[in-house]
Amino acid sequence: MATILAGKGLSRYQIHIKGNSFPKTIFNQAISKDNKTLIITDSGIPKKHIKRIKDAISCKSINVLTLDQGEKSKSFSSFQKIMNKLITLNFDRSDSLIAVGGGVVGDITGFCAATYLRGINYIQVPTTLLAQVDSSVGGKTAINVAQGKNLIGSFYNPKFVLILTDFLKTLSQDQYESGLGEVIKYAFIGNKKLKNIIENDSKKIVERDDKILKTIIEESIKTKSKIVTKDEKENGVRAILNFGHTFGHAIEAHHNYKNITHGAAITIGMIIASKVSLFEGHIKDHQLDNIINMIESLGLCSDHSKYRYSDLKKYMKADKKVSAGKLNLILINKNFNAFKTSNFNNKNIIKALS
Repeated sequence: MATILAGKGLSRYQIHIKGNSFPKTIFNQAISKDNKTLIITDSGIPKKHIKRIKDAISCKSINVLTLDQGEKSKSFSSFQKIMNKLITLNFDRSDSLIAVGGGVVGDITGFCAATYLRGINYIQVPTTLLAQVDSSVGGKTAINVAQGKNLIGSFYNPKFVLILTDFLKTLSQDQYESGLGEVIKYAFIGNKKLKNIIENDSKKIVERDDKILKTIIEESIKTKSKIVTKDEKENGVRAILNFGHTFGHAIEAHHNYKNITHGAAITIGMIIASKVSLFEGHIKDHQLDNIINMIESLGLCSDHSKYRYSDLKKYMKADKKVSAGKLNLILINKNFNAFKTSNFNNKNIIKALS
């Protein structure tokens, strides 16, 4: 089992990466027999995954609350539903929430944990590749509102994160490719080992080879954990994790969070951000070609031709990365290092989306 640390001080936590064997000891060290546990999941998670977790825990009571599958469940109504359940079950600060699912489940469970009684323990058990390499690590919790994605939330670290690559065997192709969109992001923002793996072993990644999966998940998390530990609340270097997200989130909002996965939107967003980087003079034509080739080698869509600046403008203005009225973009340079800037020509965004 690979174990990676993230966070600082009392909020430091472990990220455990395993294949298929379930580490019962990890759960029972965090949850005592006198505790109550509420598992939050969604309708798309196979019941066998929930059973494995329930069988691993020895505690006073275990309840399960199942949300509808999809981004629509990351809402005020779901938040209230979970809160009502916690109050009904008489949860106190010694009790725990467990998020079992993708990013939607992880984000709303974390937000409920952060706000119920001003903070109770929660555990992340991500079951999608996207959640395993991205949303389960870093302590970001949130819900969506009509005006935009993740506009209401908090930074709140889990007790620990447990990643089983075995869960990915039941993942749909769309969701697997969505996760690859975030994996490839880490290659674009400085993880040279991951970049080499994608360039040389893309076929094995596409085929979900178990050994290569463990490696790309571990490398992705190493990059993210290093960054979020330096900057837990996105005041500095952590912003580079948003490479492609300004455009990607706008694309998701343009689709009303339907008919496109988060990873697919971010993949297209990274291409748009790379084109802006080219037009700003930070990368060369061949480096843009390399980025597109890497994306396509994993079977991911690279076509952004149907999106125009006029389609995305209003959503970009509502982006969390707007500060003092200025939009901050994450761009990349010739060394494949990402950086935040508000010093760019807006015409280059329009050009990239033309």
